Amino acid sequence: MSDLRKINIDGQEIEVDGAMTLIQACEQAGVEVPRFCYHERLSIAGNCRMCLVEVVGGPPKPAASCAMQVRDLRPGPEGQAPVVKTNSPMVKKAREGVMEFLLINHPLDCPICDQGGECDLQDQAMAYGLSGTRFKEAKRAVDDLDLGPLVGTAMTRCISCTRCVRFTTEVAGITQMGQTGRGEDAEITSYLNQTLDSNMQGNIIDLCPVGALTSKPYAFTARPWELTKTESIDVMDALGSNIRVDTKGREVMRFLPRNHDGVNEEWISDKTRFVWDGLRRQRLDRPYVRENGKLRPATWPEALTKAAEALKGA
Repeated sequence: MSDLRKINIDGQEIEVDGAMTLIQACEQAGVEVPRFCYHERLSIAGNCRMCLVEVVGGPPKPAASCAMQVRDLRPGPEGQAPVVKTNSPMVKKAREGVMEFLLINHPLDCPICDQGGECDLQDQAMAYGLSGTRFKEAKRAVDDLDLGPLVGTAMTRCISCTRCVRFTTEVAGITQMGQTGRGEDAEITSYLNQTLDSNMQGNIIDLCPVGALTSKPYAFTARPWELTKTESIDVMDALGSNIRVDTKGREVMRFLPRNHDGVNEEWISDKTRFVWDGLRRQRLDRPYVRENGKLRPATWPEALTKAAEALKGA
């Protein structure tokens, strides 16, 4: 049985489940709350502090809306619904401060970043950040990781949202990434310089809200505004994952997942994500046919004819 609670968000009173977090209640009310570390399908970290809101009557400081439940709010003195503000001067100042801190070490390399044009940091810096910065010191730089042939890294851009760490641990089921160090020395890394060995690792490319984790095979091939986006269904396995095919002219450039709670949620396997290069390149040098229980080299027309005959016979 659900525990329904009334809550007032920016003057709009709604009734939601008490177990909901404030950020979920805001979404239900149609109010946008910026976030970097929060993700609906991952555990709550609450470390980016971008989703701060003001709880009227609560502590005199902004609260992280991703880590506070509706049932934790106290009603007004006369039993009124608790009031949450997402656009007050306190919230605006807090978001500007958070964004200024996040951009302290982030390099201004948007023109050469593969995430440019679909970057959460770009969008939120424009919407909620300041026009300048007071930081005049040198930016911090860290070494890039070698996560294997699929995921490219530029860890100087990392804002330590830990989405990749939580995904690899909770969804992919591998404990190969984590955060080491403290303060200025804190960085996301792979333990013992391991490369990722999960066939779900490509999803951290989509999860990364900045350009720290990008697709190596897709690198520097197209910009998002050049692409035509077509919804489709994956045929690489029997799951039927919902995907989006991005094309540039007549050429397929990449496959991305689409959300479908009943099938693939919003994840796809690496086979699905990176199979697009097979549409462009002939990766089989020479076909073979089976005769008398043994394989022998054949021409493409011969191999295709044999395959067609086998299918008809089946």
